[in-house]
Amino acid sequence: MPKSIIQTENAPRAVGPYSQGVKLEKESLIFVSGQIALDPKTGDRVQGGIVQETRQVLENLKAILEAAGSSLEKVVKTTVFLHSMDDFGVMNEIYSQYFKTDPPARSTLEVSRLPKGMKIEMEAVAYA
Repeated sequence: MPKSIIQTENAPRAVGPYSQGVKLEKESLIFVSGQIALDPKTGDRVQGGIVQETRQVLENLKAILEAAGSSLEKVVKTTVFLHSMDDFGVMNEIYSQYFKTDPPARSTLEVSRLPKGMKIEMEAVAYA
């Protein structure tokens, strides 16, 4: 099979008809679905605003990448969706704590709405 589905209990289960991530075996690429700030143990939204939401999103991405045999250090591209560009500075500060050296390419967009009223969603592409 040229692709495998990534599923880990260390990140929230998919809330729709999609996978947490997909790994392309031949190309060794991993595509992580957009993650929102859900606690993987409870399935509940984390509290604390953009700071806590950003941390949880990055922890969820990290867990899925690790389940696929990768890591945040191997991320080549992220896309960040913010409900308000006013949160950009705070998000950027937290993001830089997870991508300390050689950060991936990134796009950041302001969107009118995110699932479950979240302030941030993030997706990633990495290699194995």
